[in-house]
Amino acid sequence: MTSTGTSRGLDVFREGDLPFYTVTFVRDLTPAELLTRMAVDPETLALRDAADLADDLGEDLMDDEEPVVTSGVDGSWTWAWEQGGTHGLDERILRTVSAGTEAVVLHFNEKPMHWFKYAAGGEVVVDFHTLQAIEPAGQDPARLDDTMRPLGLVPGRVAPLHSVLALAENAFGIRLRQPAEVGDARWSGRLLPLSDRLPQRCDGP
Repeated sequence: MTSTGTSRGLDVFREGDLPFYTVTFVRDLTPAELLTRMAVDPETLALRDAADLADDLGEDLMDDEEPVVTSGVDGSWTWAWEQGGTHGLDERILRTVSAGTEAVVLHFNEKPMHWFKYAAGGEVVVDFHTLQAIEPAGQDPARLDDTMRPLGLVPGRVAPLHSVLALAENAFGIRLRQPAEVGDARWSGRLLPLSDRLPQRCDGP
């Protein structure tokens, strides 16, 4: 899928005033299953509309230790949006959510920088951030070269503005509407601290 004009699927991030977010996209999982794999507190997992979310979890939306996460489906991808956390970037979570499928994580913060991770079958395939000139890592860091290079995402070079969003759109057909713009109830909950639910990796820090 090519990202052109109004067909671009991630314009919510280009055009919105969103100084921080982490969004995990996974194929072929239901929203409830994705949040469960991400170690949501089962006592907080529920279908909520925007008003219920504000009433139940509003005070904790930007918490980074136990971030509130909302999930939904756009196209062929199920997404989980953390407004204040970075659980999706954790390699242990990424391995879990991508087991038997594939996952893409997009993170942005006010430094400013984007962080992109792609995993498949429980392995992190491509991993890079844009704080400095990009240096892709992972099991197969050149896997997405054919899509990355036309976007200016070249090892050793500084990433052009919004090129990471275009990579997710062009390579995977990912799109997302702002959850607040959709009136339907969505699965949401509070993610447990990583140390509470996920074992430490045995092959490194």
